[in-house]
Amino acid sequence: MVNTGSSREAQHLCVLVHGLWGNPNHLEQMALALREKHPEQSLHILVAKRNSGSFTYDGIELGGERVCQEIEEEIEKLAKEGQEIKRLSLVGYSLGGLVARYAVGLLDSKGVFDKITPVNFNTFATPHLGVRTPLRGWHNHLWNVLGARTLSQSGRQLFTIDKFRGTDKPLLEVLADPESIFVKGLAKFERRTLYTNVVNDLSAVHYTTGIAKKDPYINLDKLKLNYLEGYDNIILDPKNPVSPLDPEESQFTFSERFVKTSQTTFGRLPFLMAMIVFVPVGVVAFLLNSVVQSLRSNRRIKLHEMGLAGIEPQNYRMPLLFKGMRGAVEDAYENLNNAQSQEYLVAGTEEESATEESGSSQSSSSLDKPVNVHHESSENPSPRDLSRDSPTLALAPHQFRMVQTLDSVGWRKYPVHIHKVRHSHAAIVFRVNKPRYDEGKVVFRHWLDEEFIL
Repeated sequence: MVNTGSSREAQHLCVLVHGLWGNPNHLEQMALALREKHPEQSLHILVAKRNSGSFTYDGIELGGERVCQEIEEEIEKLAKEGQEIKRLSLVGYSLGGLVARYAVGLLDSKGVFDKITPVNFNTFATPHLGVRTPLRGWHNHLWNVLGARTLSQSGRQLFTIDKFRGTDKPLLEVLADPESIFVKGLAKFERRTLYTNVVNDLSAVHYTTGIAKKDPYINLDKLKLNYLEGYDNIILDPKNPVSPLDPEESQFTFSERFVKTSQTTFGRLPFLMAMIVFVPVGVVAFLLNSVVQSLRSNRRIKLHEMGLAGIEPQNYRMPLLFKGMRGAVEDAYENLNNAQSQEYLVAGTEEESATEESGSSQSSSSLDKPVNVHHESSENPSPRDLSRDSPTLALAPHQFRMVQTLDSVGWRKYPVHIHKVRHSHAAIVFRVNKPRYDEGKVVFRHWLDEEFIL
């Protein structure tokens, strides 16, 4: 078991928040990496635990209130023991990143950041734009509608079909409103960093975990991946992640293409056979479980609203906007979500041009701490960056607005290329302590050596 405690000398509190269907054990390796890098005298680690298991069905709002209370109680407990916390960092994995963003708004509104300096806000594979499939057509609309109704309140919020507390907007759009307490609080952190899987994330694809309108990683066979030196061909260079293949590399003979295609096809056969056999069973189990868990979740939410769940909700219901308020269960879900591919806006159309203009325009709000999104560029011009040439995804209008606002706050974004497993969502945080998931150790090493500020 990781020693998450600290000595009285530690003034920096780091809070880890797990994801959907998760529990504190999912972040055990992350906590261990933190502790190995920073001793007890330097850092106190809190792994949030009140949203474990099916409690993650209860919605981002309730989850954020639980985490906020947990942080406040931890700070108060440490103060009584003679340990003063002066610096605070939050790290969210998957849904936990959204829960952490909600908690940030509450903490700032309650005056916590007036006394404690917010330092790092980090997310790993967090669906910042939700999990709505960027597709057109009735069958894709059907998936977006049905998928939203299988995870209780969290599902509705992740698919952005909810209307949050009288705003007539989805919660995720409110989380990214430039005048909201959530964006104002997020902007106060000294550094915001995200890690996004470029392939094989069956739960949350690149565009949403990377806060992007484009996904240049659809066909890696046609690209040259540019890795950061020293990180085992796993962390891509954020300034120039992909570039065109050299002509010699891209021109395969017929026999080479046949062998390559055959290897890929036969290599996937066990996976495809498992999908055919187990997915129907998993889907039925998933849907039945969803009904049960949704009923239980609705009951917990009602108890919470009545103040009978250990939290007084009125303590966390401050105005959200500064300008005025009213203006095989998991696997089955991942396989269904992964079955949806992406579509794009047609280049040159009015719709595509409108999104480009929206993305390039400056936000009208003045954020507390403007931060450069991109790293400093070198004096020499970099090779052609294909990520900028990729077509624009067919996102919803509110998702384009979310990209614009979140980018205006400033993020350091790192694409991650997991090789060993098809389940990169788990591997990015070394969630499973097995050798084939250990590429997450490289991600941790980069995070702690290059990004995490003590």
